[in-house]
Amino acid sequence: MKISEMNWMQVEQALQKDNRAVLPLGCTEQHAYLSLSTDSILAERMALEAAEPLGVPVFPVVPYGITPYFMSYPGTVTLRAQTYLSVIHDILDSLIAHGFKRIVVVNGHGGNTPASVIGDELMRAHPAVRVKWHNWWNAPHAFAKVKEIDAVASHASWMENFPWTRLADVTMPKEQKPMVDFSILRQSGPQATRAALGDGNFGGYYQRKDEEMLAVWQTGVEETRALIADGWA
Repeated sequence: MKISEMNWMQVEQALQKDNRAVLPLGCTEQHAYLSLSTDSILAERMALEAAEPLGVPVFPVVPYGITPYFMSYPGTVTLRAQTYLSVIHDILDSLIAHGFKRIVVVNGHGGNTPASVIGDELMRAHPAVRVKWHNWWNAPHAFAKVKEIDAVASHASWMENFPWTRLADVTMPKEQKPMVDFSILRQSGPQATRAALGDGNFGGYYQRKDEEMLAVWQTGVEETRALIADGWA
């Protein structure tokens, strides 16, 4: 259930029965032919579908992240790492202050991963609190399903091309794009990154069958739901 569809009294009442919460993290960055909000759309939807049967509240997705390497692509927004870590710290600190003691962070953007240390810091400061950081797209079961379908997959390729991340009236290329040389990207600034990537796809087909995508999605939902439900000892 969405926190945005609750008032404070309902949250207070819910906390008397269950101290779990889910925080999705996204990003606003280029995804080739897909939405600039792809990471935010996927993280929030994943969190909501996973948490709904459990009755666990889901906070609004944080739509901005750490993505300086894509700043040559218009529409991309990046936060400095120090800014981002401070924002995530303050959000989690707020949840803890209200009594949420079991929090799952559903992350949709790899660049946000440095903020995973915030959970560790807060757990040391609050021994009764547990924070789980979950990169849903490369968690063991979800990523295994991706590899089972097509091992050539990465940023802005078919593995992020769901019906809800596509844009109307945008036609995808049909060919499989060769994988980018990641060693070059790691040493590149934004302009060189754009020169190397072109449209922004790291490599792989741009789109696959919807039934294959829904199989990946359902695996991710089930894996995320299990993380929310169990393993809090």
